[in-house]
Amino acid sequence: MDSHTVLFQKHRPRLMGLAYRMLGTQADAEDVLHDAWLRWHSQDKDSLDDAEAWLVTVTTRLALDRLRRAKVEREHYTGPWLPEPLIEPEQQPDTQAEHAETLTLSFLLMLERLSAEERAAFLLREVFDYSHAEAATILGITEEACRQRAHRAKQRLREERTRFTANAQTQRRLLERFADALQHPTEENLRTLLAEDAMHVADGGGLVTATLRPLLGSERIARLYVQIGKLEQGHDIRRDLRLLNGTPALLTWVDGKLVTVIWIECDGDRIVALHALRNPEKLARLAAVTEWPSGTSLH
Repeated sequence: MDSHTVLFQKHRPRLMGLAYRMLGTQADAEDVLHDAWLRWHSQDKDSLDDAEAWLVTVTTRLALDRLRRAKVEREHYTGPWLPEPLIEPEQQPDTQAEHAETLTLSFLLMLERLSAEERAAFLLREVFDYSHAEAATILGITEEACRQRAHRAKQRLREERTRFTANAQTQRRLLERFADALQHPTEENLRTLLAEDAMHVADGGGLVTATLRPLLGSERIARLYVQIGKLEQGHDIRRDLRLLNGTPALLTWVDGKLVTVIWIECDGDRIVALHALRNPEKLARLAAVTEWPSGTSLH
């Protein structure tokens, strides 16, 4: 590789981390990086004082434009929209690393509540540690406007974060119990795991069967999974716990095909929110690199 390609690849993990957090899907993030590479390839490198600053600025603005379009598209999305797990092994966050929380699927979903401009300002300031002045330059706005956007975003996210504080170990324990209950599902054994006001959100993208609106209440969620259990009878069902985006997720295969990825939020004792990703287009990358479990036990 020539020196300019080497330089781009050096900064690629940072650019990918920014684009993915902005957009919530690896496919969109990779498209942004491809466009950034094309602009970098045609740029007069000798005219640049700071190559990293140039690359971050271009990537941020491309991601911002794409996110604005995506927000319009997601308004017409069939049913709820959920983020897509990050698949590249080198991009999987260490659970102890600084800012790893901001890559979790639950956090990415919270970011959807922000405007595109608030999301960009927050990520640049709070995750990538740019000063308000530096972030303002990247975004092409005044420092005061950048400060206000980042502050509003931080306030909103702080309010959302109070809903769930359980660590990964607690999430894994509850997911294991949930998976055990799914082997012989009854309303009683499922309801013991769910908070009374629990919420279930499923993303089928209009391509597979999924609830089209959030389902509220432990009773309704339990009935749903009892019905799913009946539909699974006679099929080869395998379930496996994996670490996705730094937190536990329950993967379900039916007759050799990955059909669902579930992650949860909990209050320490019970599941308060259950997210079921079923859109086959979002599962395709994960299915391509994940082996069909050889047994039925979780690991």
